[in-house]
Amino acid sequence: MSSFVVNIVTPDGIIFDHHAKFLVANTVAGSLGILPNHAPLISPLQIDAVRIDLDEEDNKNSEWVAVNGGIIEIRDNVVSIIANSAETEENIDVSRAKYAKQRAEEKIELARQKQDETIDMDRAEIALHRAINRLNVANKRR
Repeated sequence: MSSFVVNIVTPDGIIFDHHAKFLVANTVAGSLGILPNHAPLISPLQIDAVRIDLDEEDNKNSEWVAVNGGIIEIRDNVVSIIANSAETEENIDVSRAKYAKQRAEEKIELARQKQDETIDMDRAEIALHRAINRLNVANKRR
């Protein structure tokens, strides 16, 4: 079966670089499934998990990566994801993600009760979404 290259890059460096046979990502326009020889495309990404079905030569069937925004570019059998931040499932610190989720929920609650006018509700909701995304990907570990 043919494959394509998947690169996920953040400001901290390369997070993921492997051959794959299928990839699913959520863009702002909806869910996107990618097979080899996909048409060229560039699209902004949602904060969500990216599922990568690895080439059959690899031991595992699928990899999951928590991607926190960015863009996806598909060109010449190379899928490049440039993200603000991203973590593979084995690199997620679950306790840190749980703490981030708790902090975000507390900030949102304080803002809703109007006990703290300095809280940026949009920022707190994005932090909550990122923490939940990281926890969801961490829970996919086998």
